[in-house]
Amino acid sequence: MPAPLAIFDLDGTLIDTAPDLISSLNHAIAPEGLAPYSVADTNRLVGRGLKIMIQRAFEHRGKSLDEATYKACFDRLSAFYLENIPGESKPYPGITAALDRLQQAGFALAVCTNKRESFTLPLLEALGLKSHFTTITGGDTFDFRKPDPRHVSETIARAGGDPETTIMIGDSSNDIDSGKGAGAATIAVTFGYADRPVAEMGADRMIDDYDALTPELAKGLIAGR
Repeated sequence: MPAPLAIFDLDGTLIDTAPDLISSLNHAIAPEGLAPYSVADTNRLVGRGLKIMIQRAFEHRGKSLDEATYKACFDRLSAFYLENIPGESKPYPGITAALDRLQQAGFALAVCTNKRESFTLPLLEALGLKSHFTTITGGDTFDFRKPDPRHVSETIARAGGDPETTIMIGDSSNDIDSGKGAGAATIAVTFGYADRPVAEMGADRMIDDYDALTPELAKGLIAGR
């Protein structure tokens, strides 16, 4: 049997990236005359990748967005974000200890995020988290991304795991829906950028902090499926 596998989303789950996502977005949209957003707007903007974030930014300001304008915003946002990694982004409290506990208990660890690999890998490296993960897939790794369950399924396959012994941890319906669709157990964190009430997502368990993410909890959820 393969080792049990714990897969983590990144933005709003592993790392609090909201300040840098919003500052990068504001840098990108300012030349188009859009008023800036605040970190309080994160939940309604992020979660489906940069394209959707830019589209939502225009929609919420009642502005139309053509392809040329989108590309200009995307290029500005990407360059600004990469130049400032890690910026103000920080791992959530307790995550490193939780990763260590899971690894010591025999879990393999992976990341499955809609963030592009070119942003994900340097951010994880800069914050000292990359070495924990044997597999990292981003929003441009495949031709599909969360909430498509194939994003999680292919991450499991790359990690050499089995859906029956996999748990998906995330903060949004993207994560929970794709994890469930891939046949994994699911944990929703309550401190991220949820796009709807966490209690309504249908996760197998909710946790309020990483002190609650123990090998016993993860193994229990897997065994109880």
